[in-house]
Amino acid sequence: MIENGNGVMAGERRSDWVRLRTLVAVRWIAIAGQIGTILVAMLTLDLRFDYGAFALVIGASIILNIVSSFIYPENTRLSERGATLMLLFDILQLSALLYFSGGLNNPFSMLILAPVSISASALRPKSSILTGAVAIALVSVLALYYLPLQTGDGQILTVPGLFLFGTWAGIVIGVVFLGVFSWKVASEIHTMSEALLATQMALTREQKLTDIGGVVAAAAHELGTPLATIKLVSSELVDDLEGQEELRDDARLINEQADRCRDILHSMGQAGKDDLHMRFAPLQAVVEEAAQPHMARGKSVTLDVLGSEDESAQPYVYRRPEIIHGLRNLVQNAVDFCETTVWIDIAWSADDIRLRIIDDGAGFPASVIGRIGDPFMHGRRADKEFEKRPGYQGMGLGLFIAKTLLERTGAEIAFSNGSDPHDLHLHAGRRSGAIVELSWQRHMISVPEGEQNKALGENTLLTS
Repeated sequence: MIENGNGVMAGERRSDWVRLRTLVAVRWIAIAGQIGTILVAMLTLDLRFDYGAFALVIGASIILNIVSSFIYPENTRLSERGATLMLLFDILQLSALLYFSGGLNNPFSMLILAPVSISASALRPKSSILTGAVAIALVSVLALYYLPLQTGDGQILTVPGLFLFGTWAGIVIGVVFLGVFSWKVASEIHTMSEALLATQMALTREQKLTDIGGVVAAAAHELGTPLATIKLVSSELVDDLEGQEELRDDARLINEQADRCRDILHSMGQAGKDDLHMRFAPLQAVVEEAAQPHMARGKSVTLDVLGSEDESAQPYVYRRPEIIHGLRNLVQNAVDFCETTVWIDIAWSADDIRLRIIDDGAGFPASVIGRIGDPFMHGRRADKEFEKRPGYQGMGLGLFIAKTLLERTGAEIAFSNGSDPHDLHLHAGRRSGAIVELSWQRHMISVPEGEQNKALGENTLLTS
């Protein structure tokens, strides 16, 4: 979910979820059901209606559907206003049918909940409240004013007043409950979808950077041989061109520039290997790589290698973008909110791999610690926190991305605080702040021992 310059979430505008064709198809189904119900009531139950009024109301829906189908393309997506008007028409059409068929005495009056649920799922709260209010108003009118149901012999069918009131109350409560429930569920689904999209974009960016490093390393490797040949030939020319100083100076220049190219290619090749061609590395090296961008931000980032409890060797782990980017986000969060120091504890055994990221800040707020990892969390923050991170919006997306990426690799993640959540005093230099604990089954991310000597794969040019 992207925030625009006015602070409005793009996800708040959800009317483009609904295609006109979808509402038209649903309305055709409703029209068929209405006609079928009228025929059954007339032929089987011997009920009498104002068939002319029914034909007029149902005909209006048919005309609207035909006009919508012929004027607009099939893939038309409705604007907020257009979707609201379409749903309001459906509510009015159904209310008109109920007016001519007994009002709330008609058991089909509960169908008025359908447009309200669609509105809550697909429209913004303002439009959903409007459709819900119109539905409640029309239901209230139908409880008082309607044409009664009559049988063929003139008998009027009604329900006791208490049951009529119960039907009215049930519909009103249903409008409110289903409206709120549908809006909440749809909002959470959309929020999660947007957050997962952001996660995928972050992973794609990390992968592209890694691929660029691979191309650089491959190019450096391939150019190394011809450059060495140029270096050798130019050195021989310097020796052979004695007495021809002008040509000899040119040969020396070629030799010097070859040395310069060699140094440049060496640095490029090393960077590429660090990013891609070293497909796995010792656990400590991978953690250092993830933390490295945040080690020069004025805060101390300390790696403590606690080692193994069963004397097993330090594992080599795959340098997957999910691991590096996820750990980097967690370290960034710790550095952002610590006072002076962040500690990263590294431990392993023959069965598992464990990391702990601890800082000396205020810790996670007690009000949100149970929801850490959910996307787009909102919450009040103290003025001091805004001073520390004036550009931070507090949406929780960074932790969500980190948690999602790391869980894709098989990690189990737990969030806690090192001190009492009600302790308002900071303890700079002490492990009293936020704690993030990660653990993997060793086989999930570690390299089998037989492959640990194959640190570099064959150089290949990557194409998109």
